[in-house]
Amino acid sequence: MPTLQWLDDGQARRAVDKVPYRMLRPDDALSCGDPAAENMLIQGDNLDALKSLMPYVAGRVKCVFIDPPYNTGSAFEHYDDNIEHSTWLSLMYPRLELLRDLLAEDGSVWVSIDDNEVHYLKVIMDEVFGRKNFIANVLWQKRTSPDARLQISQAHDHVLCYARSIERYVFGKLPLSEKQSKSYKNPDNDPRGPWASTDYSAQGFRPNQMYTIVTPGGKSYSPPPGNCWKNVESVFQTLVADNRIWFGKDGRGVPRRKTFLSESEGRVPWTWWENAEVGHNQEAKNETKELFDKDDVFATPKPERLIQRVLQIATNPGDLVLDSFLGSGTTAAVAHKMGRRWIGIEMGAHAVTHCAPRLKKVVEGEPGGISKAVGWTGGGGFRFCRLGEAVFDAYGAINPEVTFEALAAHVWFSETGTPARRDRRKSPLLGVHNGTAYYLLYNGILGDRRTAGGNVLNSAIYASLPPFDGPKVIYGEWCQWGAERLKRERVAFKQTPYDVRVR
Repeated sequence: MPTLQWLDDGQARRAVDKVPYRMLRPDDALSCGDPAAENMLIQGDNLDALKSLMPYVAGRVKCVFIDPPYNTGSAFEHYDDNIEHSTWLSLMYPRLELLRDLLAEDGSVWVSIDDNEVHYLKVIMDEVFGRKNFIANVLWQKRTSPDARLQISQAHDHVLCYARSIERYVFGKLPLSEKQSKSYKNPDNDPRGPWASTDYSAQGFRPNQMYTIVTPGGKSYSPPPGNCWKNVESVFQTLVADNRIWFGKDGRGVPRRKTFLSESEGRVPWTWWENAEVGHNQEAKNETKELFDKDDVFATPKPERLIQRVLQIATNPGDLVLDSFLGSGTTAAVAHKMGRRWIGIEMGAHAVTHCAPRLKKVVEGEPGGISKAVGWTGGGGFRFCRLGEAVFDAYGAINPEVTFEALAAHVWFSETGTPARRDRRKSPLLGVHNGTAYYLLYNGILGDRRTAGGNVLNSAIYASLPPFDGPKVIYGEWCQWGAERLKRERVAFKQTPYDVRVR
């Protein structure tokens, strides 16, 4: 597959491996609501933050929505959007790699962008996610009228959508619009309620779908030129018997298929999103002004209805949503109101001055945006975290501030490639994966830091471990057993920190 080349692209493609795993430090003063909530607002560089999330949520994120800097040549207060083209590509590439690895197999990623970089972004996303996993280039009508200052005024932005795995993705349908709902009538008083009719012919030629239909009023119809009927004749007769074919009030009209409003699963999304349905730039600015009571808050925020549309298509209640360019906090706010779990990442000071206050208002029942449409009245909560020290130093040694839980998550991810369970009880037995049990002896999990206290594998410590009848991998500082004893007990011993290997 063709790939894009730019200055220092090789360094960008190797960047992820050089990013350290860093600890996430909760800040209770900026957290809000239910302390058990899984929602998380992280302040810090999003590349470091994404890497640090790997041991916890890799493969669990159902939907990623990001609105990265557009690289338009304009200077924004909260972003340096005037980035050299190659630098912009180098910024995006490793972040897309980590976002891919965080996505669930049935997840999807949506990236908002404009004409300045969309075509280059498409090429690198083809490389990172796989060209076959491209779903659509959605056009969002962001303006309500042309900009007279330009020779040709831009009416839309792009939203590139990719599946993590094309074989696994299943997108939801959208609710019918008010106009569409009103199109359902019931002229024949069908007990199943209002219905709409659709053409019963289909393009193409299929010999077993080229029969003649005789209406109840006695008029005969053959498929229109270049078309056939939608079903074979036996299926058609079944539909007629179930009163699902409409021949007009006089029984002599062209056959049409009846679709009942009560059976409708919604409408299939398409790639043109009108601002009447999903909002526009001015609506988004008005929303942020209401929230922050300022005239200078974010030049290009996204309207809540736009994010709502994405989450309606790509997620279900309870799914995990991630935005690593959180901006003013719109994605997290909408996800919260729609009953999704969320993680938002913002580097700047406005993670504290804008995102946290906005999300606190959401928890308290903020009535703006989509609140009325989804019946939002408040609830839930989130944890505010900052990026802390690296888990491992430049020499591979473990930071003395690392907790047992943090190292356990890295060990588990290192061995299994799956994220650690957040609800796992504090125990040296991390879990069982594919028939092998994994243990960690660290930080006095079984006692103090002395040899007999729990960090060194010996007979006393082994006897105190939760039992497992099968092969075991045990991490610790040191092992007092020889090779024969390890083989007899079916134990593979690995030394911390040297044998902890995570991408």
